[in-house]
Amino acid sequence: MGEQERELETLLAQELQLFEDEYDRHYLPGETKPHDIGRPYLLRHPAARTGVLLVHGLMAAPEEVRQLADFIHAQGYTVYAPRMAGHGTSALDLAQRSPAEWIASVERGHAILQCCCERIVAAGFSTGAAVMLQQVIQHPNAYAGLISISAPLKFKKFSARFARPLATWNRWCQAAGLPQLALPFATNHADNPHINYLRCPVRSIAQIQQLMRSLYRGLPGVTIPALVIHADEDPKVDVQSGRDIHARLGSANKHYREIAFRQHGIVRGDIARQVFAEVGAFLRALPDEPGQNHQASACEAIPARPAAMPARQYQSGLQQQ
Repeated sequence: MGEQERELETLLAQELQLFEDEYDRHYLPGETKPHDIGRPYLLRHPAARTGVLLVHGLMAAPEEVRQLADFIHAQGYTVYAPRMAGHGTSALDLAQRSPAEWIASVERGHAILQCCCERIVAAGFSTGAAVMLQQVIQHPNAYAGLISISAPLKFKKFSARFARPLATWNRWCQAAGLPQLALPFATNHADNPHINYLRCPVRSIAQIQQLMRSLYRGLPGVTIPALVIHADEDPKVDVQSGRDIHARLGSANKHYREIAFRQHGIVRGDIARQVFAEVGAFLRALPDEPGQNHQASACEAIPARPAAMPARQYQSGLQQQ
């Protein structure tokens, strides 16, 4: 086993151990989903030069993007689906997390793919797409392409407008010793209740809004090939989000597709076949040789932000195929 293979096994084992530790620490009967919903996974294709870092959405888990991951893997690519901090455990855990922790989870995923792939494509659904947009802005040479699906530039529900003031109110209640007056959660009408939390931390919605505002300014600097997809009647995230993201991207090679659908979730079920077709066509159209795309020619190493890991080793149960 070579040095990169050993590093890959170590990083995978650490991610699995981190999940197991946080799953046990934050387990809530009736809310926490089974292990296989939240566990990160690597689908490794032995002939692949290109890897896809595929990130799930808010209140979800790696299982949310499993069908898309399986499709991409079947096309001849390696796929890694990380678990963003606070996901696959409980809503209480998520309520204590920050976008910086979600980003750190994704950056460790990039390090994993670097051990077995020459170039990496950034891909994400919903909040996962927002985090990947942040990544390609922050690290423009680290990715060969971008796939943004249903990124939440603008929420559609009227109640989302009150997320920031309500989050401020909740902080005041805690500081004043009046937690009984706080309203830390809102009901989540989940597309996939077997995967998603059924209550959403108000703080998380406010954090996403702040993240999207900050990255909106950086979109013109994104010059790698990009695919943006959104459902035309998405009831949660305004379809104008996808249109605006596509319009502001600085890439000369960018594509926008709207899927005729009335739900936010378009990466699972029958409707996902349309998404799969667009993703497959985009990946096949990427330059075969890194030198054909100056951004893909050097897969920049992202300094991974470490997570607290136990000293003992853990046998990796992450799937490699």
